[in-house]
Amino acid sequence: MAAEGDLQKEVATHKKGYEGFVGLMKWGGIVSLLLALIVVFVIAE
Repeated sequence: MAAEGDLQKEVATHKKGYEGFVGLMKWGGIVSLLLALIVVFVIAE
């Protein structure tokens, strides 16, 4: 079995990766929405 210190280190590493993924999805969604709105307004003119 993994030592307690190793487990905490792995959990911290995975948590950091997950937080990065969630941040990427959040900002990626916002940027995609803004770009889609710009394209719609340009096409509508």
